[in-house]
Amino acid sequence: MGGQYRITGDKYPRMRRPRRRGRLVLMMVASVAVVGVGGWGTLQLIDVFTGGGKQAAAAGPKAACATKASPSPSAGAAVPKPAQITVNVYNATPRSGLAKSTADELKKRGFRIGDVGNASAQWDKKVKGTGVLLGPAASLDTSLPVLATQLSGAERRTEATRKGATVDLIIGTAFKNLTVRATADKALAALSGAAAPTAGASASPKACS
Repeated sequence: MGGQYRITGDKYPRMRRPRRRGRLVLMMVASVAVVGVGGWGTLQLIDVFTGGGKQAAAAGPKAACATKASPSPSAGAAVPKPAQITVNVYNATPRSGLAKSTADELKKRGFRIGDVGNASAQWDKKVKGTGVLLGPAASLDTSLPVLATQLSGAERRTEATRKGATVDLIIGTAFKNLTVRATADKALAALSGAAAPTAGASASPKACS
């Protein structure tokens, strides 16, 4: 071309579009992130299917034992047998002979019998229910529940200052008879079973040793 539009010199303008470096950097960062997430996911899958890898192997059987249920303190407490419990039987009703007949029946059921007679003035004709089971504080979760299986509806009480292990059965005005023996035996068996460790719990210490 001539005239005023004539090109001079030995350099010509390039017609290619300028590179967008920002977009290129963004794509590189995204690629690195995708690779990182994929690698982390793969490691997680390997960990799941291999059971936790070296960490689980190092923990050994003790880690598994930690997840097993263990007996609670109440379950570990020994429930005494009737032959280990001495019961005083007192009659707080106007009916005569109840203390002796009740004591005789308890003796047949395996309980040891202590004093038998009329209730003191503190209790005489003041027990409206079937009876009151009275003992030291330590008997609340031991002897009293066992004795309670023999008399449904009896109230349980403890005396903090009371010494020894003997418990009292104070017969109330609503008393008719002791609980039917078969029913009482079932309740006693259930009480003893609830206090004993389960088979799985008793086996767990051996697995953890």
